[in-house]
Amino acid sequence: MDNLFVIAGLGNPGKDYEKTKHNIGFSTVDKIAEKLSVNMNKIKFKGLLGETRIGQNRLILLKPQTFMNNSGESIRMCLDFYKVDVKNLIVIVDDIDINFGQLKIKKEGSAGTHNGLKSIVNHLSSKSFPRIKVGIGQKKEGEDLANFVLSNFSSNDAKHIDKATDAARDAAIDIVEKGIEYTMNAYNNKIY
Repeated sequence: MDNLFVIAGLGNPGKDYEKTKHNIGFSTVDKIAEKLSVNMNKIKFKGLLGETRIGQNRLILLKPQTFMNNSGESIRMCLDFYKVDVKNLIVIVDDIDINFGQLKIKKEGSAGTHNGLKSIVNHLSSKSFPRIKVGIGQKKEGEDLANFVLSNFSSNDAKHIDKATDAARDAAIDIVEKGIEYTMNAYNNKIY
């Protein structure tokens, strides 16, 4: 029997946020959609949605349009509707606590300081979902966190982060095709 997976990339909707550090999840889902020729044109569950297959697995790509801090609302609606096991939810987020351009893939875990992850954990009452974290660098001493995550990458940093989101795209697909253990071994602790 085929499995159903949901890959949800976190970000904030609207042109103003498109290239910001906090929208790594959105840009990675866009890359997955491009690689798999998926149209992200359905509006459902307070999000943008696209569907496809990878081998025997059905795949839903989701970009919640609820703003970052309420991402869990959209994801919960999607999982409930399709009756998806929380272990088949793959969340892609930015992370300020790992090296710039590094991927950290975890099978489950706490939300840490990330408000999008906090919202998902809160809405699902579970921490047991895989996540792909992409390091966006650390803020400067005294810099406001919101200003940092809502700023754009420098042109030099944008080139590097483009490689990291390529890797995050491939990692998300690998989780569906090859499993979380394989993917963690293949991608963790590398800097792109």
